[in-house]
Amino acid sequence: MAGNDGRTDPERTLVLLWRDHRGPARPARGPKQALTVDAIVDSAIRVADTEGLDALSMRKVAEPLGVSTMSLYTYVHGRAELVNCMLDKVLSESPSLAEVEGGWRKALERYAHGARDIARRHPWVPPLFSSRMLMGPNETAVWDGVLHAVCGTGLDEREMLTVVNLVNGYVRGATVQETDVEQDERRSGLSYQEWFERSGPVLERLIPFTRYPTLTKVWMSGVFDEPGSGFGPDGGFEFGLQRVLDGIERYIDERTAARDGGPAALREASSPAADPGSTTGRQVPAGRDRG
Repeated sequence: MAGNDGRTDPERTLVLLWRDHRGPARPARGPKQALTVDAIVDSAIRVADTEGLDALSMRKVAEPLGVSTMSLYTYVHGRAELVNCMLDKVLSESPSLAEVEGGWRKALERYAHGARDIARRHPWVPPLFSSRMLMGPNETAVWDGVLHAVCGTGLDEREMLTVVNLVNGYVRGATVQETDVEQDERRSGLSYQEWFERSGPVLERLIPFTRYPTLTKVWMSGVFDEPGSGFGPDGGFEFGLQRVLDGIERYIDERTAARDGGPAALREASSPAADPGSTTGRQVPAGRDRG
């Protein structure tokens, strides 16, 4: 049985995740109670949003619900199952891609910004994208929508999945970095600007800048003084996203040219430089480490 050791039973967790498609989840014995899995998940999300995932405990989830800690285990067998349900619940906040105008690129832009918005509201979410979680109905709908957005590009199924995982990997990396900055500010009580004003002069005295000419050039430009390293309040998220999408667009154009231009074009488009390669982020489906 899964307890608080981080392990979970895949079959039991999947049944819990898909409970609304199988009828309400209630205790197998005893009278019907007011407590529900959804109420437990919502309480857990509030704890994680406020204190972080490391601070999440069944006791902290139970207290605002006015129930005992042990009563939660009637509905959710342990913390690992609960976290899986929490992740799927917040993914219901993902924007729909069904009515996006402008083709696959605009759809992926909306998808990426939606994922970033979720990460900003729920800073505990990005690290979970690299762990072995199980797909619930909300995540399944998200995957179906984003894969549909790229299915008209002419890419095959493997390439479609690679493209989505590439975007997921970028979003995960960028949002983890953003949340790290915010957590550093909370822990230290110093804003980025305050921290830089304290540490910058000390570094200038200690670092022999003549030994590091390129760093010195960038340092003297003043970009380190600015939040987001000169990219503005989004920390360069949009800049990086557009460069990722530029690469995807070029690859799609190359694959289209290969189909239209015959064997020579196919060899050129299939060269290592054009190969999408491996990606970071959660992979789907089956075992499904995703993005």
